Amino acid sequence: MAKAIKNKPTDKEQVDAHISQLDEALQAPVQALRTIILSADARIAEHIKWNNPAFYYTGEMPPFDPKEYKADIAVFNLFKGRIMLVLPSGARVPDPHKILEGKYTDGRRTITFKNIEDIQARSAALKEIITNWITTIDN
Repeated sequence: MAKAIKNKPTDKEQVDAHISQLDEALQAPVQALRTIILSADARIAEHIKWNNPAFYYTGEMPPFDPKEYKADIAVFNLFKGRIMLVLPSGARVPDPHKILEGKYTDGRRTITFKNIEDIQARSAALKEIITNWITTIDN
């Protein structure tokens, strides 16, 4: 008897499921940030990485060492109720609105959001950061 083939959920379905399992107070802010990031460029995709929603660039890139995480744009860090985005290569991204935080030696930067109102107030700045990130790919 042949085994039934179980279809693996798509990356989007996995992110949807992950968000639905979050504390109710985090679901709307995480969904709002997700929408902003995905709307910044059609070449941005999402998946679950490091046990949280993460976003990466799907367009053409010069070859690179995968340990450099050059295709990774941002990943959520929701530990202890923080609504934080970690940008693994954020130090090289132009930040005209000065919303990126931290001076990590590995080149990452973060953006911490307090609530949905904070996200809405800084949504244009976040979208600009993501767009700026994409322009740095070939530099």
